[in-house]
Amino acid sequence: MDILTLPALLHQHAQTYGDTKVAIREKEFGIWQSVTWRGYYENVRDFALGLHLLGFKPGDKLSYAGDNRPEGLYAELAVQSLGGAIVGIYPDSHLDQVEYIINHSDSTFVVAGDQEQADKILDIKEKCPLVQQVIVDDPKGMRRYDDPLLTFFKDIQKQGRGLHQKEPHLFEEMWRKVTPEDVGMINYTSGTTGLPKGSMITQKNMYCVARAQDTVDAAKDSFEYLSFLPFPWIGEQEFGVYWSLYKAFTVNFPEKVETVQENIREIGPHIMLAPPRIWERMCSDIQVKIQDAAWIKRFVYNLFQPVGYRIADFKLNKQRPPLGWRILNQLAYLLLFRALKNYLGLARLRHVYTGGAPLGPEIFNLFQALGINIKQAYGMTEQTAASIIHRTDDIRLDTVGKPLPGVEFKVSDSGELLSKGDTIFKGYYKDPEATKEALRDGWFHSGDAALIEDDGHIIIIDRMSDVMKLGDGSKFSPQLIENKLRFSPYILDAVVIGQERPFITAMIAIDMGNVGKWAENNQIPYTTFTDISQKEETYELVAQEVKKTNESLPKVAKVKKFVLLYKELDPDDDELTRTRKVRRRFVAERYKDLIEALYGEEETLDVEADIRYRDGKGFKMKTVVRVKQVEPIE
Repeated sequence: MDILTLPALLHQHAQTYGDTKVAIREKEFGIWQSVTWRGYYENVRDFALGLHLLGFKPGDKLSYAGDNRPEGLYAELAVQSLGGAIVGIYPDSHLDQVEYIINHSDSTFVVAGDQEQADKILDIKEKCPLVQQVIVDDPKGMRRYDDPLLTFFKDIQKQGRGLHQKEPHLFEEMWRKVTPEDVGMINYTSGTTGLPKGSMITQKNMYCVARAQDTVDAAKDSFEYLSFLPFPWIGEQEFGVYWSLYKAFTVNFPEKVETVQENIREIGPHIMLAPPRIWERMCSDIQVKIQDAAWIKRFVYNLFQPVGYRIADFKLNKQRPPLGWRILNQLAYLLLFRALKNYLGLARLRHVYTGGAPLGPEIFNLFQALGINIKQAYGMTEQTAASIIHRTDDIRLDTVGKPLPGVEFKVSDSGELLSKGDTIFKGYYKDPEATKEALRDGWFHSGDAALIEDDGHIIIIDRMSDVMKLGDGSKFSPQLIENKLRFSPYILDAVVIGQERPFITAMIAIDMGNVGKWAENNQIPYTTFTDISQKEETYELVAQEVKKTNESLPKVAKVKKFVLLYKELDPDDDELTRTRKVRRRFVAERYKDLIEALYGEEETLDVEADIRYRDGKGFKMKTVVRVKQVEPIE
C-alpha cells in the first residue's frame, strides 16, 4: 500500500464500512452513543467546510484544548483535511502555558472543549492577537456569553453542511491535495528543562508509525480501544488516532475522567496504552483491596499469586512450564486471576503497553503474574511516539524491546541513543537552532543514555542529563530507584537526590488515599495531607517501604535518608510536566531547604508550606518536616 494521509484513510473506511460498523463511541448521560465510519467522515467534512468558510487556509494552525471527545477527532482530521496542523493543549494547563502554545504555534483558531477552557482563552484573548475565533464544543453554562470571538462547534458544522450541499465535491478536492510531507500536527514536548518545543509531525510520520506498530502487533477492525489519555500526548495520538485510522478499530471515549476505570470494565478493550502512573494505581488498588478482603480471599491470593509469578518466570525465560505448573496455573486462573482481570476490565486484552516512562520491574512482574502480557513501548514526540517495543514472545524486564520496522538505531561514542527513519519528525517549529542540534547527519539525537544488546534489545539507562554521580564517582539512575519506590501502595511520588553528594536520599510524597485508609484502620486521627504526612507513624510506615526497596538495590544505590513532602507534587506548581515527569531542576530549587536538611545533622526542619488549590488560590502555613534515616551512614 502506498503511503496515505489520515484524511485519505478516513475516506477509505467510510467507503468500505459506511454505516455498518462503529468507528467512535462516547458515553454521555450514562448511555453509550455510537458514530459509524460514514458519520465520522461526515462530521469531519462538515467541520472542515465550516472552518473553510471562516477563512482557514492550508498551513494554518488550530489549537484544541479539551477532554477526549469525538469532537477532538473531528477537529484534528478537519484541520488536516484542509492542509493545516492541529496543536494540542492539555486541558489542565495554566493560562501562561495556554498563551505560550497558542502564540508560539501561530494558531488562528482555537477549539475549547467546554466553558472552563473557553474562559481560559477569553481571559488571555488580548495577549493572543492572531486568534480569529474560539469554537466551543460543549456550550453548557454559556447561554449569556456574548463575546464576538465565540462561536459553537455545531454551528460551524451546520454552516459546513450548507456549503457541502452547494459544492458536494469541494471537501474531497481539498483533502486529496494533502501530501505525506505536509505537517499535520505541532506537538509540544513536555519541557522538563525549559520551554516546550513544537515538534512538527508530518502525515508520513503518522501513517508510518501506525503501519510499523501494526506490523509488530496486528490489530483487527473488531478491536475496541478506550481513549482516556490526553490528546496532546503523542502516545495517545499514535494509538487513539493514527493506529485506529490505519486498522479501522473502534475508539471509545469515557464519560469523564473519574469514570475511566468503570468504563474500561464496561468496554473490555482489546488494546490498551497507559503510562506507569495508571499501572501503579491499579497495582496499589489490588494491594489495598486484598488487604481489606475477607480472610478466605486473602488466603486464595497469597496461595496462588506465587504460581502466577512462577509461570511468568517460565515465560520470560522462554521456557515451557512443566505439566504440574500448568495445572496449578489453570486452577489459579479459575480461582483468582480471572476475577482480578474482570475487576480491572482487562480480560479481553490482546495488546497492552506501558509508555511515557519506564515501568518498575515489580509492577511489571505483578501484571505478568496475572496473565496480562504488558509490554514496554519506548518513544518520544520527535519519533512520533513508539519507536521501540517488546515483542509478545520476547519480553525482557531490563530492556524496552526492539526497534519497530523502518526505524534504525545506534549508540554514539558518548553513549547517546540515535535514530533515523520514516517516523522521525520534520523539526522544531520556528526553532532552527534546536532542530539543527537534534537532527545531525540524518540522525535524531534523543538525549537518552542507552545500550544496544547483541540480540537487538535496547536498554535505556536514563536521560543523559539525569544520570547522577555520587561524590566518590559512583554512577546511579535516580529514575530506577524512584520506580522501585513507587511500587509501594503508600508512595505516590519520589524524587531521588545524590548528585555530587556522599550518599543517596529521597523526597517522598505519600499516596493520600492508601495512607489515609491505613491510618483509619489503625485508628490514627488526621485532618489534612500535611497533617498525616508528618506524623511519626506515617514516617515509620514509609521507612519500612524504603527498606524493602533498598533490599533490591545495589549498595551504592540504597536510599539512606528521606523526608515526606507536605503536599503532592503537582503540574500546576510546575513540579511535574503534564505527563507527570519530574522537573528536577525546579524541584531541587523549590525544596532546597529540605535537601540541605537531608545532608545535615538536623532531624526536624520548620518550613513554610505553600499549599495551593486547583484554581491557583491557596494559603501558607508553618509545618515541621522530619528527616528519617533508614540506612547507616558510613
